[in-house]
Amino acid sequence: MDLNDDLLLRYSRHILLPNVGVAGQERITHATVLIVGAGGLGCPAALYLGAAGVGKLLLADGDTVDLTNLQRQIGHTTAAIGENKADSLARSVRAINPEIAVRPIAQALAGDALHDAVTAVDLVVDASDNFATRHAVNRACVQLGKPLVSGAAIGFSGQVVVFDSRRPGSPCYHCLFPEQADEPEVRCAEAGVFAPLVGVIGAMQAMETLKYLAGVGEPLIGRLLLWDGLQAGARVMKVPRDPACPVCGHAAHQAG
Repeated sequence: MDLNDDLLLRYSRHILLPNVGVAGQERITHATVLIVGAGGLGCPAALYLGAAGVGKLLLADGDTVDLTNLQRQIGHTTAAIGENKADSLARSVRAINPEIAVRPIAQALAGDALHDAVTAVDLVVDASDNFATRHAVNRACVQLGKPLVSGAAIGFSGQVVVFDSRRPGSPCYHCLFPEQADEPEVRCAEAGVFAPLVGVIGAMQAMETLKYLAGVGEPLIGRLLLWDGLQAGARVMKVPRDPACPVCGHAAHQAG
């Protein structure tokens, strides 16, 4: 997509930034991003990435909009209750920016479908809400050499981290959260979540995505940002690669 006069005006506040400029905006506009999950995190991430001009967005979610979602999932409206979340969110993104391509995938990605979706994009945003999906997305990104922007939020606390296993020493999701068959899982339906928290974390995921695509700043690669909404405090922890990681470690490379 070439930046014609209308697009130059639409994205002018990005282009005015010396670190972004026309070249950075063109990199954003030529990019394709997959967002896994069209809920609390996926909604703000998709809306900001669409508004910012990511040229093609793939939105994947097999769930439908429920009344309880509307407290925080800002890409959906009351009229969308009962509709697939990917379809609903795609419509909201198109309403903000009809200049980009938005493809809803109305299913939970797994197996070949996940592999094909990750293959087709430049970067993946994990906005899912369960460990099984996060680990499956991580394995696909490591296997296919795609950067992954991961986020999570529950209660008043959230986290964001970027993985890129192509970089020496950069960990993957499994290095940080090893997969266990009996790992406990707390969901918003049981523990609750403060509405603006998912907006904060989802927006951070969008920011890290845009930074990565435009080639500006220092993305959170191998660094875990922890946000405490109650205290309005943040800290960043460095996460090393686990040499014994079965997904991205030495043994995995030798097996591959």
